[in-house]
Amino acid sequence: MAANRNRFSSTPSTSLAPWLGIATIIILLDQVSKITIAKTFAYGQAKAITSFFNLTLVYNKGAAFSFLATESGWQRYLFTALGIAAALMIVFLLKRHAGQRLFCWALALILGGAIGNVIDRMLYGHVIDFLDFHTTGWHFPAFNVADSAICVGAALFILDELRRVNR
Repeated sequence: MAANRNRFSSTPSTSLAPWLGIATIIILLDQVSKITIAKTFAYGQAKAITSFFNLTLVYNKGAAFSFLATESGWQRYLFTALGIAAALMIVFLLKRHAGQRLFCWALALILGGAIGNVIDRMLYGHVIDFLDFHTTGWHFPAFNVADSAICVGAALFILDELRRVNR
């Protein structure tokens, strides 16, 4: 009977499973979308979806906003190592703070995005980007589902920190 009481109690779970599950969903969505785009589009090909959004297959050998993309190739290993190190640190933080829902949502999204991009770097030597927003001739750098998850996770992390400071 005590096991049933604990199972339904209002105390937060300290299990990693839900957070790793969220990260896994992000990885799967990211990889399926990238594979679909890579098989459907030729490199550089664009398809207008709206007046401000295209699907466009591009490769990013650098980091966010193509940082270091024009380097000789060493950046692939640097960003892969950073992604793996970040993933390990995030898993540690998830285990330690598994009951803090907003914080863990943020970390799980960042984890999924980081691993999604590490997979690309390991398999292809670059990250596949395809979401292209633009206006009046200006294009935001193309990005992907992993990048989106990282950005949403970062925003949730900031929100969580602001809520914690205001308590």
